[in-house]
Amino acid sequence: MYDVICVGSSTIDVFAKTKFSELIKIMDSKGETDLLAYPTGAKILIEELNFTTGGGGTNAAVSLSRLGNKVAYLGKMGNDENSDFVIQSLKQEKVDSLAVCDKKGKTGYSIILDSINHDRTILTYKGSNNNLKFNEISIKKLKTKWFYFSTMLDESYDTLEKLAAFAKKNNIKIAFNASSYLAKKGFIFLKNILSKTDIFVLNKDEAELLTKKKNIKEQLKSINKSGAKIVVITDGKNNFYAFDGNYIYSSKPTKIKVIETTGAGDAFASSFLAGMIKKNNIEFALNLASVNAESVVTHHGAKNKLLKYNEALIRAKKEKICIKKEKI
Repeated sequence: MYDVICVGSSTIDVFAKTKFSELIKIMDSKGETDLLAYPTGAKILIEELNFTTGGGGTNAAVSLSRLGNKVAYLGKMGNDENSDFVIQSLKQEKVDSLAVCDKKGKTGYSIILDSINHDRTILTYKGSNNNLKFNEISIKKLKTKWFYFSTMLDESYDTLEKLAAFAKKNNIKIAFNASSYLAKKGFIFLKNILSKTDIFVLNKDEAELLTKKKNIKEQLKSINKSGAKIVVITDGKNNFYAFDGNYIYSSKPTKIKVIETTGAGDAFASSFLAGMIKKNNIEFALNLASVNAESVVTHHGAKNKLLKYNEALIRAKKEKICIKKEKI
């Protein structure tokens, strides 16, 4: 029996760091947009090149495993050397692989361009990630207390819906971390999963896309009414929030030097789930999520500085994050 099966994408992440770029700001009716520009036809030197694994599914799986849970990863990868690298990396983190092999496909691949001021642009090739079919999954292996769903698209999203129905029938709880790709599709599109979701985590921009509301408290209440029992909304360096239908919990991240933000959302969402599994206490879970996300953004890579449970406890005690609790 697993504590959590993480369902989501897997990728090979290549971090390419260079100083040869310019930051361009564009103003239009929608507001200000920052663009990274590279000279056309130029041969740009890369100062650092790092290879690691990424994807919302594997990021969450490693995070939950380091925090002391028995974890498996479920997704779809190609029949190539990259899938071998991902599976071996998961094994080293004590994460079992339930991944489906796509004999004709390729494993997902991302190139993260890290330039001036650590602004980043990610080039992503989805590969087989969006082609997971429900009938390819070994149902007898889905023995778990929780599913953790990260964003999956196309045929894989249909599979998430079927897994949500399976979870409902088998008393499996669901944590769902949605991205802007799904949030902008709205409540009607997401209802088959949201109505069965115990913990739903997203950021403020995603919450605004989903609810069409700008006020975070209104966003929390709107999403809760859609069926999600506990709603968590993050907002970068600003306050983060949680709502259980009765109380709104809020706090502000510690002021830190951010190096690179890839994987921060995955770390926060998965660590919040880990905290709820450990103590079923929202304040504790928010503290755990905050310190682990902060550890990730102060280093390169989505997994490199994910904390182990005792490390996270020590850091949370040292930082003493204050959680405000407000009755609604």
